[in-house]
Amino acid sequence: MADPARARRLAVRIRQIVSATIEMQIKDPRLGMVTITDARVTSDLREATVFYTVYGDAQQVEDSAKALASATGVLRSTVGKQTGIKFVPTLTFVADIVPDTARELDEALERVRRADAELARAREGAQYAGEPDPYRRPAVDEDDEDEDEDGDVAVLPDPADAPATRRSAS
Repeated sequence: MADPARARRLAVRIRQIVSATIEMQIKDPRLGMVTITDARVTSDLREATVFYTVYGDAQQVEDSAKALASATGVLRSTVGKQTGIKFVPTLTFVADIVPDTARELDEALERVRRADAELARAREGAQYAGEPDPYRRPAVDEDDEDEDEDGDVAVLPDPADAPATRRSAS
């Protein structure tokens, strides 16, 4: 097993080499606007997965996938020459779904924003269905004797708190 840091460095280098080679050397007319987004190398440095995106419709994505598959040998030999490693990893090209996922998330966020705005518009003139204060309060009698003049309830001392007095046995 190789060092994980070495595998990461090799993956970065493979990404750079493949993208430069596609730009400069590969002249396949099926190859559309391809962007190499990432590369990952297994820990034994035997296999490399190269992720790419294609700007265009589904037909251009399919044509670019075929072009990359046919150019795999040239790309692998270029990687071998420029890296100088003993065993050149096999290259596998995989269409990257991250941009599609990001687009779907943006669309979902936009739907939520529209729903929130619609809810805010519906809430503008709304009132509560019941009373403004839905909590129950204890009823206060109007003719309570313990009320002061301003309507406050007077608190009477608790007889249990009164000091105990002794009665003399006379």
